Amino acid sequence: MRADLHVHSNASDGTDPPAEVMSRAARAGLDVVALTDHDTVAGHAQARRALPGSLTLVPGMELSCRLDGKSMHLLAYLFDPVDPDLTAQTARIRDDRVLRARAMVDRLIELGVPITWDDVAAIAGPAVVGRPHIARAMAASGAIAAPDQAFTRDWIADGGRAYVDRYALPAAEAIGLVRAAGGVAVLAHPRADRDLLVTDEQIAGLAAAGLAGVEVFHPDQPAAEQASLLALTRDLGLIAAGGSDDHGHLTGHRIGAHTAAPGAYERLIAQATGSQPVRSG
Repeated sequence: MRADLHVHSNASDGTDPPAEVMSRAARAGLDVVALTDHDTVAGHAQARRALPGSLTLVPGMELSCRLDGKSMHLLAYLFDPVDPDLTAQTARIRDDRVLRARAMVDRLIELGVPITWDDVAAIAGPAVVGRPHIARAMAASGAIAAPDQAFTRDWIADGGRAYVDRYALPAAEAIGLVRAAGGVAVLAHPRADRDLLVTDEQIAGLAAAGLAGVEVFHPDQPAAEQASLLALTRDLGLIAAGGSDDHGHLTGHRIGAHTAAPGAYERLIAQATGSQPVRSG
């Protein structure tokens, strides 16, 4: 069972429509794919309609959180998509994303970058706006050569000259909301960024709060960190999840490059009561 439990579409900051993401997942030989756009379920309906017969869709979302003053992401799976409390919080997060993006554009203009909010809005379209949209606008303006160059301290990386903080849920509260909505909460890429590293002790604390798993297998986590996280999930009895964190052409169309550990998908769906995996037809 090859399950990529972390992919994005243009419903948030990926570059490809959900239907195309499903098609690429099937071509990559996946059995299961989770659509986990940032703070939204807007891509799920299109993904369902386009689902190839060989593929199972896990409806999900990557939820913006905060842990001990630092940004953290939580992968939420198979929750009730109309749960009122979770829906209200994700709406608040999305609204604040717009305010934050506008403020970052203002800072970039002050730094001499020739972009406007309209440039960013045109790239994002109806999607949940995020820093990758700003990065693409910067590249289109000629201020940088490629979008990945925006994610430095010179520009819009955490703590960068044009960085602006935003509203995010406390991690334990987010886990509680996901569980109350019948979903399963998994910590996303805890060792992918040295500045945002989540320690073993913090993961144990989140497990006590109801965390079900950890994203062990991820392209930006070194092999040694993956091995360490895998041992930790075994010690704590957590699911060893994994995924490509594919964002379309921004990440080289790497869907299927990393997948969850054997048995992880089955353990995940066994804990969910909010919704079910979707199969074609």
